[in-house]
Amino acid sequence: MNLLTRQRAIAVFVAFALAYFLSALIRAITATIAPTLVAEFQLRSADLGLLAGGYFLGFAAMQLPLGRWLDRHGPRKVELAFLGAALAGCIAFAKADGFQGLLLARILCGVGVCACLMAPLTGYRRWYAPEQLMRANSWMLMVGAFGMVASTLPVQWLLPAIGWRGIFLLLAALVAISMAVIAWQVPAWTGQRDSEAPSAKTNTGYSEVWRNPYFRALAPLGFFNYGGLVAMQTLWAGPWMTKVAGYTAAEAATGLFWLNVAMLLAYWVWGMANPWLARKGYAAEILIRRWTPLTFALLAILIIATPAYPVGAAVIFTLYCVATTVVALAQPAVGMVFRSELAGRALSAYNLVIFAGVFAVQWGIGLLLDAFKAAGLAEPAAYQSAFGVYGLACVLAYLVACRAKAP
Repeated sequence: MNLLTRQRAIAVFVAFALAYFLSALIRAITATIAPTLVAEFQLRSADLGLLAGGYFLGFAAMQLPLGRWLDRHGPRKVELAFLGAALAGCIAFAKADGFQGLLLARILCGVGVCACLMAPLTGYRRWYAPEQLMRANSWMLMVGAFGMVASTLPVQWLLPAIGWRGIFLLLAALVAISMAVIAWQVPAWTGQRDSEAPSAKTNTGYSEVWRNPYFRALAPLGFFNYGGLVAMQTLWAGPWMTKVAGYTAAEAATGLFWLNVAMLLAYWVWGMANPWLARKGYAAEILIRRWTPLTFALLAILIIATPAYPVGAAVIFTLYCVATTVVALAQPAVGMVFRSELAGRALSAYNLVIFAGVFAVQWGIGLLLDAFKAAGLAEPAAYQSAFGVYGLACVLAYLVACRAKAP
């Protein structure tokens, strides 16, 4: 099974983790620098949603070819190739002089970091023991939460010193360092084992993935609930705190900082608990069915209570995001349903669903906000209405996911 020794497995995890840390930081940074970009480029809500969503548009567009390339060429070659695009995207964003330049650079960044989670998960499927896969996935997400923490107060502190353009040039330098570490530590991709080699009749595309009932039952959950969680965490949490709760930019950055710290701890706990939960028979679909309704209650409290109790908005938003982390268990669960030579395609296909959802929710909420404000609603009421529409979509996706049953 090509399992790595413990020491080598740790080194590989660290190499991939550095790149994923940076991808999460690049993903989430728009929530912190949004007020600066809005003021400098006179962006509307829909522009801001499209700019943040451009990352996910580029990210999602590459997921299907990414899956094939990962299965064929392996994580090291594929991730290094894509990170070169991320390096160029960060530099282009720093040099942009208008909205179109920002958007194109943001899309290029999304393309460049599209392999930063799928590459390690594909490698872990072959290099790590099965009982460690869920833990490795949760701890990669924990590293991503570190990146999101770094995108809040640390970015806010750096803004006056080097500006948002300087921050993106610094990110470009760090991406180059991560490429060197991956080239140094990640092993080459070996050929498939004889027992796993596909026959001449084996479908090398995605039809087997799309037809799988388990995948199809969890796809709406990935699109709305998981994708929406990322959209909220990386963009709309900040504007909610400033526009609905009345926070200052610094207070919102502080709220986002602690939200992402809480997410980091949540993923760490999931990583510690997953092996024990698996031994007790708590499969991912069982945990999702039992835990997800709490997220709907917390979202409803957020929508209703924020205007009356604005000081608690960051806390309620944090509780909502932490509770919603349960849907992250769906992704490795989907990967484990398929045989290992399909792992890259299965994981990338589900990632496509997730990040298409992120783009749709980020831009969709922006469009709803502009529409509700044009209809005469005050800005706080427009946010409440847009979040309410999103919550309804999540409930419907959850009802579909309740049918999921692993073979």
